[in-house]
Amino acid sequence: MRVYGRNVFNELKKTPDKIKKVYLTNKMDDEIFDFLRENKILYEVMDNSRLDKLVKGVHQGMVMEVNDFEYSLLEELLNFDKLLVLDHLKDPHNFGAIIRTAEALGIKGIIIPKNRSISINETVMKVSAGSLNYVKICLVSNIVNVIEKLKKANYFIYGADMDGVDYFNIDYAPKTVLIIGSEGEGLSALVKNNCDEIVSIPMKGEINSLNASVAAAIIMSKIVR
Repeated sequence: MRVYGRNVFNELKKTPDKIKKVYLTNKMDDEIFDFLRENKILYEVMDNSRLDKLVKGVHQGMVMEVNDFEYSLLEELLNFDKLLVLDHLKDPHNFGAIIRTAEALGIKGIIIPKNRSISINETVMKVSAGSLNYVKICLVSNIVNVIEKLKKANYFIYGADMDGVDYFNIDYAPKTVLIIGSEGEGLSALVKNNCDEIVSIPMKGEINSLNASVAAAIIMSKIVR
């Protein structure tokens, strides 16, 4: 997988064995070239026009070939009291922003479905700004089945949707799962029916909906307080 950007590179420097090769311009600082040589990382110098063809995005003069992202098992996430489930989210920018916010708030486990959903790609890596190194992502076949397993592990399941109770007036359970629906569609019917409680953010302006990553950030900040 190819990832790009200075922030991503700075995080990858902490685990240089994950870097297979770096493509970069000759305008980089000498310390970057020194790091690559010291860690025996292959690199190739090229101009920006060639870098532009390697990835779709603002690469800041650096593109890295890395090992594919390693997903975690569900059992590894059960050590965390707070979990996030994304119900068929499709926008990589939303996903990356959610990962970044979750990590900043101390939520270290995120569950996503395998089908009809965004997975970890170069855009997600870029937007998450290195947060993926500190968050476990679990890929599952069926969200409803996972909800059942989480309930057996004593988690209380909150789904975010427009017709729920005010998110701010809830005393969240010690072991909490928040489910965020997809852009435009919200929670799927089966997932919604299997939640213990539906929560919503009161809208007082003329716009009656929020971006998925913004809604997730607002509710997560209350959950961790």
